[in-house]
Amino acid sequence: MLSARTAWDRTPNRLTRLLEERRARGAPVLDLTLSNPTQAGIPYPPDLLAPLADAAAIPYEPSPLGLPAARAAAAADFARRGVQVEPAHVVITASTSEAYAFLFKLLCDPGDEVLVPRPSYPLFEYLAGLESVATRPYALRFDGEWHASPGALEHAVTPRTRALVTVHPNNPTGSFLKRGEAAALLAFCAERELALVSDEVFADYAFAADARRFPTAAAGGPALAFALGGLSKSCGLPQVKVGWMAVAGPPALRAEALARLEIVADTALSVSTPAQRALPALLARREELQAPIRARVQANRAWLSARLPGTAASWPGAEGGWYAALRVPAHVPDEERVLGLLDTRGVLVHPGFFFDFEAEGHLVASLLAREADFRAGIEALLDVL
Repeated sequence: MLSARTAWDRTPNRLTRLLEERRARGAPVLDLTLSNPTQAGIPYPPDLLAPLADAAAIPYEPSPLGLPAARAAAAADFARRGVQVEPAHVVITASTSEAYAFLFKLLCDPGDEVLVPRPSYPLFEYLAGLESVATRPYALRFDGEWHASPGALEHAVTPRTRALVTVHPNNPTGSFLKRGEAAALLAFCAERELALVSDEVFADYAFAADARRFPTAAAGGPALAFALGGLSKSCGLPQVKVGWMAVAGPPALRAEALARLEIVADTALSVSTPAQRALPALLARREELQAPIRARVQANRAWLSARLPGTAASWPGAEGGWYAALRVPAHVPDEERVLGLLDTRGVLVHPGFFFDFEAEGHLVASLLAREADFRAGIEALLDVL
């Protein structure tokens, strides 16, 4: 009587079992998979969430696409990347995950497909599957930088493909789309009547400036496009549960998409009034909130970049984000290496297959970990290698 789309294999994997066993007996764990800034020792201003208590949020004002002030604040956020977005073209959601759910409902019928990058975010298959949509991976190739090649897209697309998802910068490779690459993706989508979904939640966390970098899919182009963001990363506030998307592309397509999204959003009205009313004040403190996160990420990045030369590990092609996707010798399967590291040294990192790396020889560590923990964990990994 339960749906096939929720018939997941819930058997704990070997890494989960070992981690649970270790914690049950009180053995220490250096967790280098931590991606929640509120649990990483990042300082937050004590008055930060005061706007959530504003009495003006007591009256309920159902507005499917978002309250005007919230849409205006999210629209203004794109101006930092040199793109003017009309508030009327912004949709407020409870999270980026909800934005994906809305978009898969909007763009796909049951059995349709979306193209997703490999390697990348590990939840796409679940998010799509819950909407009875299938994912088809397209490979990112490394030539000193990570790229989506036209050949990989041509190989992946089918008559049932409805959208192409890109992550800008990619999680976990940290690679940004370049202007020429983005133009090619938009042209590819326009030619095949596909939508481009650009997940830009980590866009503020670049390691350095790059004039070649694509600013945002909100800039528009020949294809219907959606640029996704949210407080979870832009302000390090996953618990407030506010995301947004800017809708761009040919005006008629954009208008129809927004009209349909309004009905999709109206069925749930999921974003709380206090969170929406607080959004302008929270985004106004974005730089203050990002500063300690940037400092942590940059400190761990600088130490790692200085430590790796001459070792068996390397970190190629990273341009931003919160993760270090390390290349390591592939003579030991990634799962065995991660299990051994946790069992003998108490250090937890992600195996590459968690992010859908096609080949062995990849481990992923979070740059949000406390600096002392990060260094101790990486030293243990290098010693094992």
